[in-house]
Amino acid sequence: MMPIIRRANSEEAATLTEIAFAAKRHWGYPEGWLEAWRDGLTITPDFIELHEVFAATKSDKLIGFYVLVTDDGKTELEHLWVLPEQIGKGIGRQLLAHATERAASIGAQRIEIVSDPNAEGFYRKAGATQIGEVISTIEAQQRRLPRLSLDTFGTGETPK
Repeated sequence: MMPIIRRANSEEAATLTEIAFAAKRHWGYPEGWLEAWRDGLTITPDFIELHEVFAATKSDKLIGFYVLVTDDGKTELEHLWVLPEQIGKGIGRQLLAHATERAASIGAQRIEIVSDPNAEGFYRKAGATQIGEVISTIEAQQRRLPRLSLDTFGTGETPK
């Protein structure tokens, strides 16, 4: 059964937050890091109202979501999370394809992504290229996060 991708609603904020934490926890990060990332992983009703938030559902159950944020003419994929038990089933690819189409429909020629190192291969396989990096520090450990760019017309079509 293919998931249905639809706009998320503000009442789903807590469930989307749970998905983000479950997906991040899947990579084995220490709980202290997850707590440090709490604000960035928390999806609020207001956040849903202000941004392009789309959820994937199967049998009416939320299984993943993505968020596009547009600011100063730049569109960024701020979140793309899939429940751990759904990883490897193509849900992430479907969400990313939907995000790319959605970005193109609102006039973006590319999406920028600050990727978790564990997800970099996923984005590169989809055609993203590195355009820089973001350096962050957590619990005195420096992390280098790749900043990627993904064209919204990667299939050879020109954006309208």
